[in-house]
Amino acid sequence: MRSSKPVLLGIAAFCIGLIGAALYLQIVEHMLPCPLCVLQRYAFIAIAIFCLIGAAMPRGTRRISIGLATASGFTGIGIAAKHLYVLANPGFSCGIDPLETGLNKIFLANWWPTLFRADGLCEIPYPPTLGLSLPAWAMIGFVLMTCTLLFLFFSREKTGMFGKHR
Repeated sequence: MRSSKPVLLGIAAFCIGLIGAALYLQIVEHMLPCPLCVLQRYAFIAIAIFCLIGAAMPRGTRRISIGLATASGFTGIGIAAKHLYVLANPGFSCGIDPLETGLNKIFLANWWPTLFRADGLCEIPYPPTLGLSLPAWAMIGFVLMTCTLLFLFFSREKTGMFGKHR
């Protein structure tokens, strides 16, 4: 692979686009985010931030930020999996979620409540988007980004006898 910078910028743009789509669904379609939705937003934002940092770093030091973005992707996969489990078993989540109280006390929930405040219930089955639930789409996004980041993390830059190829 020649350079990981365009890939990292593409992943960051994808994450920011997904956050924009989530805000559209929340503000325009009145789909309130649950605590697990907000945690997925945190994971998408963490991936975007680490990818932007990695794109700004020199080639030799990008591996650290790619590793952190990959860890954020695995975290997002776990959160999306739990959200899919809750949707498949509606009796699992009950009424007021203690996770909601803790999330809403984080300073970001007070600083930007539209993006980070959890007001919905995790077991509400909103209508599917293109045939899949929103957590299923989030899972697909997390898996695709995490696989791409793993490829970047484990790929080595090609070097020749006289140094790196350009």
